[in-house]
Amino acid sequence: MKTEYIWANQKVDSSKQRAYGKKGMTASATEESSIIGATILSNGGNAMDALAAMQFALSVSEPFNTGLAASGFIVYYDAKKKKTFVVNGHSIAPKKAHKNIFVDEREDIIPFIERSTPGTAVAVPGILKGFEKALDQFGTMKWSEVMDPAVRLSEEGVRVNLTWNTGLERFSHRLGEEARKFYFPNDVPLTEGEIVVNDELTKTLKILQENGADAFYKGEIANAIIKTVKSFDGFIEKSDLAEYEASVSEAITGSYRDYTIAVPSPPNGGGFALLYMLKMIEMLDISQYEVNSWEKYYVLAEVMRIMTADKLAFMGDPECYDIPIDGLLHIEYIKERVKLLNFDYRNESITEGNPWEYNKSKERHHQKPSPNESGLETTHFIAVDGDGNIAACTSSLEHFFGSGIMVPGYGFLLNNDMTDFDPDPAGINSVEPGKYPVSMKTPTIVFKDGDPFMTLGSPGGPTIPASVLQTMIHVLDYGMDVKDAIEEPRIYNGTGPLIWQEEGFPEDAKQKLEQMNFQFENIALSIGNVQAILINSKSGELYGACDSSRPGIPVVPE
Repeated sequence: MKTEYIWANQKVDSSKQRAYGKKGMTASATEESSIIGATILSNGGNAMDALAAMQFALSVSEPFNTGLAASGFIVYYDAKKKKTFVVNGHSIAPKKAHKNIFVDEREDIIPFIERSTPGTAVAVPGILKGFEKALDQFGTMKWSEVMDPAVRLSEEGVRVNLTWNTGLERFSHRLGEEARKFYFPNDVPLTEGEIVVNDELTKTLKILQENGADAFYKGEIANAIIKTVKSFDGFIEKSDLAEYEASVSEAITGSYRDYTIAVPSPPNGGGFALLYMLKMIEMLDISQYEVNSWEKYYVLAEVMRIMTADKLAFMGDPECYDIPIDGLLHIEYIKERVKLLNFDYRNESITEGNPWEYNKSKERHHQKPSPNESGLETTHFIAVDGDGNIAACTSSLEHFFGSGIMVPGYGFLLNNDMTDFDPDPAGINSVEPGKYPVSMKTPTIVFKDGDPFMTLGSPGGPTIPASVLQTMIHVLDYGMDVKDAIEEPRIYNGTGPLIWQEEGFPEDAKQKLEQMNFQFENIALSIGNVQAILINSKSGELYGACDSSRPGIPVVPE
């Protein structure tokens, strides 16, 4: 029997960004994706089935942030086994890539815009292999079944929303000729409210539905990708695609007060960053400060700076370098790092520490810190089923429109994940063939007394762990409603004095931090787009919320 899907652009009020239920729940940055995931749950699918369907739906409804050539990390909690697994569908460097890919003949680093849009910026994409592996190990439905709603959505078309408009206004310069044909029909940009159909993407989805992921990695779509990348002087060969494999491992965990947090391990850097910052914040007892106080924001700002210094120095692909993850998260090392806060002024001498002293392996492998802080746009989505299984994914083309290169005749954009590498050949996160770049994606599950309590995540490149962190403490430390916790103004900074702030940031806190030698952006920025679901494991009740910076909604299956 053919299932009828009621697309959000026809029936759903986009202001409804909270939901309560018991049968399961989905949440994503687009209404269409959330509804599709919930319908999969209604039809008997589990959380992983719903999550896979949502990825394909986002490839249609948010094709500039994710898509068929994206990368991603998937976190899955198996309620029966009471274990949390991570599927690594992250992009990887082609075998012909080399360390000097992003420097010119004078060995100067090529400016970002110039290195982020040619074929050399395209990495071997992993999201489809990731979901193939995830469905095989954790799903209950067939690949063709979870793809079906996205195929129909693509046939019917999606309504252009504000996220599309914003992207076209700010980043259309990134689009190549083929992509401009779709996003600027007759040289006029797509506008909010317009229904758009991508016939070429529909064709591609149907090929994938019939032939599986192999069509992308070994079949006709692979041939089209290689032809396109080579026409833009890229490095991907057919063997790079054919040999790509996703991997499954158990999540790494850390503690915060009486909560346990499960996240991906390196080459994912976001999980480490979140656990590291939580340990520092717990030691500093951030809850003693008012939620809008300068002290709270000072703690967040300095903790982010300290974490970033260590991340840039020590985080890389563990297949290529030893990563001192045990040392970085060791309580004695965290105590040392906490001493860098003084509550009088911004510490100007924050650099990386020496976690090797506390690592299980004392052998030190340390390269030049990587200053690269790339990665702007991504998407995060979640599914919880009635049996208590949880699936969460952060997936991305890396930047808005990725490389800007659309595969002719197939209607999807290629990533620019190579820009997740440090362009400096001397950095620990520099380009090497067959190497994963460091990713800050942070799909997260929080447990209390061994039971799931909350799952959340966000897009935003280097800002992702900061968005997840702040939403978590707003719930765990300040007892806020989850929607209010998401909307509470967030900040972000790297290693320097500049703080990005969201609208509503308290003026008195800003003035105090400026006196302490911090600087602020002239205008408020939107930082991340958090999706979160609270879970009452005893009653089975769920409470989900979506960030107002995009039009997504949480949906309860019927």
